[in-house]
Order: sequence, then C-alpha cells, then structure tokens
Amino acid sequence: MRKNCPRIMIAGTGSGCGKTTVTCAVLSALKQMQKDVTAYKCGPDYIDPMFHSEVLGTRSRNLDLFLCGENTLKYLLCRNAGADISVIEGVMGMYDGMGFADDRYSATHIARLTETPQLLVVNVRGKSLSLAAEISGYLRFGENRLAGVILNDCTKGMYPVYRELLAEKLPELQVLGYLPHEAEAEVGSRHLGLITAGEIEDIQSRMALLGKIACETLDMEAILRLAAGAPAIDYEDIPIPRVAEEPVRIGIARDRAFCFYYQDALDLLTEMGAELVPFSPVHDRSLPENLSGLILGGGYPELYLEKLEANETMRSAVREAINVGMPTYAECGGFMFLGETIAEEDNKFDMVNAVPGHSFLTKKLVRFGYKELTAQRSGLLCEAGEKIRCHEFHYSDTDVYGDAFLAANSRGKVWETAHHTESLYAGYPHIHFWSNPSFAENLVKACAAFRERAL
Repeated sequence: MRKNCPRIMIAGTGSGCGKTTVTCAVLSALKQMQKDVTAYKCGPDYIDPMFHSEVLGTRSRNLDLFLCGENTLKYLLCRNAGADISVIEGVMGMYDGMGFADDRYSATHIARLTETPQLLVVNVRGKSLSLAAEISGYLRFGENRLAGVILNDCTKGMYPVYRELLAEKLPELQVLGYLPHEAEAEVGSRHLGLITAGEIEDIQSRMALLGKIACETLDMEAILRLAAGAPAIDYEDIPIPRVAEEPVRIGIARDRAFCFYYQDALDLLTEMGAELVPFSPVHDRSLPENLSGLILGGGYPELYLEKLEANETMRSAVREAINVGMPTYAECGGFMFLGETIAEEDNKFDMVNAVPGHSFLTKKLVRFGYKELTAQRSGLLCEAGEKIRCHEFHYSDTDVYGDAFLAANSRGKVWETAHHTESLYAGYPHIHFWSNPSFAENLVKACAAFRERAL
C-alpha cells in the first residue's frame, strides 16, 4: 500500500533541549490554526504523549522501531496520520538509539525509514558562534533528514542575530523561528520524566499559551510546507482478526497511579473484540460490573501508596477476580500493585497479594532498556518458546521477579522474569502488543472464554 502523510519530526540535540515544549507549542499552534493533526512520539515514552493528547484532545501514539519493526511502524504511522500534518517528537538526541556503536532505533533512524523531514530543536542559552558549530555537527555527523532548525530559549532581540549567523554558516537549513522562555507554560519533572499532564490543573491554558506564542515566533506556514513535501510511504497492510464477536468487557486501570499505555496496543485489543472499561484502583471501591478480564498498566503507584493500601475493598476485589481465574495482564506498576507489599524507605504498604513478592523503591534505574522475552512455559499470552519485545524503565525493584520468561538485552545478558499462568501475566517489562499481535489475540480469546464459562 502507499499513502501520502504530510509529516515532520521534531528532533533534539539531547534530552532537556526542549523537544517536548516545542512539540506541544507546534501542536497547539496547529490546533489554533484548525488543522487536522496527529501526534506521535518516537520510542517507548508514555509521558510525552500525554502532553500531546492534552494539546490535541485526542490520543497521541508511539513509533518504536525496536518494539514493532519497520513495516508495523510505517503501518501504524499511516493508519492514524492527520489529513493536514503529523508531528513526530523524537527521543533523546537525534542520533541516540539502542547503544553507542550506531544510531539504530534512534529518531533519525525512524526519519530515514519514513523519509520524514526533521526539525532540530537547539537550546541557544550561553552560545554565540558555537551554535553554528553545534548544528553543523548534527547536520554532518551521519545520514539524516534535517531540513530546519528551531531555536529554543531564545529572546526576541537575539533571534535576528542567530538567524543571520545560521543563514551565513548553514544556508542549507531553514531557520524556522524561535521559542522564548515562558515561565507560565513551564512543566515540572520527576524521576521518570515530566510530571504527567493529568497532574497539572491548568494544563490546557499552559498549552494554549504555548500555541499562541508559537503562532507569533515560529514560521508555521514553512513547517506545513515541509510536511507537505514529505514523500508517500509504502507499507504492507496488517489484517487484524476479530476474535470475540460480542465485545468482551475488560477492566483497565486508568488513573494517576496507572496511566502508562501504548494507545495503538489498546486499539489493537479493541479491534480484536475487547471493550475496555476504565476503573481507578485509587478512588473506586469496586471493580466495574460484568468484567471478563483485567489490565493493570504502569504509572506511579509509589505516589499513592497510602490510598492504594486504604482502598481495601478494591484490593480485595482484584484479588478475588484473579483467584477465580479472571484473565489478568499487569506490567510494571500494575505488577507491583498485585504483589504483597510496596516499601518506601522504612514504610511498607499492603497491596493486592495476588502474586508473590515485595517491591521497594530505589534511587537508580533498574534493568533499564530494551529486551526480548522468550516464554519458558505456556500460559495466558503465548506458548512456550514464543517471543515478544519489551522495554523497562523503573526506579523500583522486587525480591520475586518470576521465572516464566527469559529476558535478553542487547549486551547479551539473560535473566528470568515475570509470572505467567493460564490466566495471569504479571511482570516488570512493558510489552507492546504490536511486537507480536498473537499475544493480544490470546488475551482477548481468554477473556471471551472466561465470559462463556461465567454465563
């Protein structure tokens, strides 16, 4: 298949350069211009897409080349692309991928694969002539699709100076404007990245302000022209089987403690026959009625330990559902919630006690990065020997990881992880179902079978 998808990628010199701020500013400006726009985030990040969603009022999506592969990435980009423009936010620095040897799975790798024009966000603070040297290095370091530059943290007075400098030193790149520092639009951060959008009461007004500023300081028409010039994308269609004719109700934990989900993975479950019913382990006293499955994603359970422990009726309801064999999928924060306790410093908080193990917070990333999982025994999601790719990003640890899968990283290290039975998957790895859609198919099938047994 072949599809025209007007698109740009907002790449950066590194984490902290302002990619997300600039991306949200551009998205908000496009929304104020009444353009049909879709947002994407390169890599496995959950938090940045929440900000995109708050700007657009729709779900943002991930483009992860390691987790999904080349054709699936292009398919997911094309099936959801905005009619006027798709804005793709890069990850880390534009060449930063899986390791130090090359740029595989980086934002630039994705830009090359999809032939997407890249706009480089550069923070100008403390720079004069070195700004041109820095941008020149990114332009000439390796094969890329760099087409323009956006200057971040730049004042109105200094912008003409920088623009003239870059026009002289790097005439092949368009200087597409600047974004000044705006205290009223700042967003804080914590150990997993930015504070989530749902925690900021005035997020809409902050994003609207960014858009207003972008309309005044960025050349939005030039950005739209670059997007329109992107070539059509060739890809193979991927059929999605409908495995439950009547929608099967699956409860999904959705609140500030459990909010890390890949939207495309949720869409895949829905198209296969799932009806995803949100509930809050923090605030709701019971599970929704007539459920045939549970999904508990990652998030920040460590910020709500007292409330999770105090909600005894919810913990009891989840434990009872698992004990009677309701198909349950839990990853990272959801896995911690299903364990016996979560400890923070000297305090321990009781959790669901449906899987063995005690979780505890640390001060460093644990088992961080991409991996491939191989099932050691058959269960809810797959047969023994089947594989799926995953990612881990957490500052907590546990004394019982589980031994149902072998996890292998790019450095050749292998270890056991996750619990897997006929009705349960629970582990730290964040799985993307588009890495192996049969895992999603098996989950929906199991939920449909549970419903039939319960009738």
